[in-house]
Amino acid sequence: MKKYFLLCLAIASLTACQKDDAPTPDSNVKAALSVEFDNIVGGQNLVLNTGTYTNSFAESYSVSELRYYVSNFKLTNTSGVTYTVPQDSSYFLIVESDETKHEAELLVPQGDYSSISFTVGVDSLRSTMDLSKRTGVLDPAGDMETSMYWGWNSGYIFFKMEGISAAAPLDNSGQHKFRYHIGGFGGYSAPTINNIKTVTLDLTAGGVPKVRTGREANIHLMVDVAKVLDGNTPVSIAAHPSVMFSDFSVTIANNYSSMFRHDHTEN
Repeated sequence: MKKYFLLCLAIASLTACQKDDAPTPDSNVKAALSVEFDNIVGGQNLVLNTGTYTNSFAESYSVSELRYYVSNFKLTNTSGVTYTVPQDSSYFLIVESDETKHEAELLVPQGDYSSISFTVGVDSLRSTMDLSKRTGVLDPAGDMETSMYWGWNSGYIFFKMEGISAAAPLDNSGQHKFRYHIGGFGGYSAPTINNIKTVTLDLTAGGVPKVRTGREANIHLMVDVAKVLDGNTPVSIAAHPSVMFSDFSVTIANNYSSMFRHDHTEN
């Protein structure tokens, strides 16, 4: 029995030493980190067109389109050091109808990260840059399928959600359609609506991402679009079936800024 105890003790000591002696990841080397945006409605998966949901005003609705920009990613490691992803590699358009556009793919220094922050929308600096600096998902003349730019207002639509609800009036197409197209980055000499929102999430409860070369860590976020209608300020579709560049857009933006939560991490 004594020999068995000593053997177990030796194995435990060896294991502990191996853990303690594990090499510290080189922060000068970058590795892949993905951030997945999993869109839901309350406790249900978001299903475009056929899914039916109800807001706090007992208004039934379905969602036919959901798109939003996420950008300007920053990550803070467990030592408190913050890394800012270079802006040219930090703009993504999340499109619910396209499974290839549910993630932001980043390259960050190796390490363990305790928090992440990002912008919902497109910042004022990038919004006013020369078109040569606005390429890919930011190209206003690119794939018009995205429809995320107001030509008349020279500005990006940060968040777009459309759907059908009997609470909405009939539109010209004969449908009871609601539309929320939210943008506005403020101004300079004449300040205007500013709906740029920054989201910061603690990652420790759901699992710290351990970014290493040779593998890809994934931060899995749940995005509850029910918050658009039932966030900080409940919104009635009947009262507000179409919200675009207006003062009430601030209410919608404040609501959707709370729809993100960290669910888990895959290392």
